[in-house]
Amino acid sequence: MKKLNNRLKQFLMDGTVLPAHPLCLDENRQFDEENQRLLTNYYIESGAGGIAVGVHSTQFEIRLPEHNLYEKVLKVSADVVKEANLDRPFIKIAGICGPVEQAVAEAKLAVEYGYDMGLLSMGGLQDLTEAQILDRTRAVAAVIPVFGFYLQPSVGGRIFTYEFWAEFVNIENVEAIKCASFNRYQTLDVVRAIANSPRKDVIALYTGNDDNIVSDLLSIYRFNVNGKEVEVQFRGGLLGHWAVWTSKAVELLAKVKDFKSNPTEEKWVDLQVLSNQTTDVNAVLFDVAHGFHGCIPGIHEVLRRQGLMKGIWCLNPNEVLSAGQYEELTRIYQDYPLLNDDAFVNDFLQRHKVIA
Repeated sequence: MKKLNNRLKQFLMDGTVLPAHPLCLDENRQFDEENQRLLTNYYIESGAGGIAVGVHSTQFEIRLPEHNLYEKVLKVSADVVKEANLDRPFIKIAGICGPVEQAVAEAKLAVEYGYDMGLLSMGGLQDLTEAQILDRTRAVAAVIPVFGFYLQPSVGGRIFTYEFWAEFVNIENVEAIKCASFNRYQTLDVVRAIANSPRKDVIALYTGNDDNIVSDLLSIYRFNVNGKEVEVQFRGGLLGHWAVWTSKAVELLAKVKDFKSNPTEEKWVDLQVLSNQTTDVNAVLFDVAHGFHGCIPGIHEVLRRQGLMKGIWCLNPNEVLSAGQYEELTRIYQDYPLLNDDAFVNDFLQRHKVIA
């Protein structure tokens, strides 16, 4: 059983920015390793605290036999992180999905390539009971530290009971949970389960609620547990949204931490404005108007405009921007100029001698 070392564990609990890594392809929809390496370096140099590879933003199709890219993308990003020779903590997270046999095999592969944690998807398991999914979690946790994942039903997830999460958080080697239920009630189930667990002080709660990113980061949950007040807070975020404008996401989390340690009304107002602007950006980026159809191409298009990707190609040719999404992306650029990190990216590309 691989364990999370104390330095990374404390880093995770302190809270950091974890972007979900996209997949770079060329015009023939073939894997573009050079571009993939560039993008990983962008996340490192942006100040992100880690990356999640082989997740939804990396396209689940990488696992299909005709593409067979899962191992490749894990290896490429792991190599880039190793070559960076960082003197700071950096958490490598591998996306893990599928039935128990597939999930355990992916966990073993992640360990082989030096990944620290596995983001365990609960998607596509509608035929399993909650008890069976808990057993699957235990099987994966016996291989690699688990980053749990509450995925909203509209993109393939399912709703779980409070009792499920109460058992989930007590599984040894479950170290964190990404809550992406996009629902306040279901988010509360996860938070309350952590508060009531004897492992409450070792479970790092991360937001994946893209409709509520800043509000999640500011939230303080307080529960009465056996006569004592217990507080739980979101530590950071593991987000596809943070795959773009990443250096600004790092600044945002720093602002949240600064407010929590030294609150002022001015900082509060600034964060409330940022909260709603971020939600507007996410609605366009993730194509909420069309049921999230263009969420991956939306991420690609922002990166393409910045020169960090060559195109918005996906493995599935039908995965394209929705009608009006391109124009809406232009709008959010114009409406919220302080949210993009174009200046940082321009400097980054010059350092890496890339002509955008």
